[in-house]
Amino acid sequence: MRKHFGALLVEKFVPQISAYAHCDLPCGVYDPAQARLEAESVKASMEKFHASADAEFKARAIAVKEERSQLVKEHLWVLWTDYFKAPHFEKYPNLNDLFNQATKLAGAGGTKGTVDVAVADQLLGKIDEIAVIFWETKKA
Repeated sequence: MRKHFGALLVEKFVPQISAYAHCDLPCGVYDPAQARLEAESVKASMEKFHASADAEFKARAIAVKEERSQLVKEHLWVLWTDYFKAPHFEKYPNLNDLFNQATKLAGAGGTKGTVDVAVADQLLGKIDEIAVIFWETKKA
């Protein structure tokens, strides 16, 4: 049976090799600053929530805080699973625990589930700890 021309055309342009990265292209561009910017937005949303008496504004602040908390987790996961490799985890034995703590702080038990600005500060602190290690690995 002969293949339809359209099927042949599609087959010709379908990639034969797959590559996976945070942006679906192995660009090698990683930076904990992405997670930090989102975490700063989380904290600012919490502060604006507390400063407002407008119920609709407060609801929007919560929605933004939760959306940005999810983005923090996603940026951290990319660093954790795509950038850092076995030699990094060997050199920095606390790195897995640090990522676990940070992603939990961005999750339902952390900034997604509270408007406590102190929790956002804790998250920012964990991201800063990850950033120190990240930049040390870039020097090597």
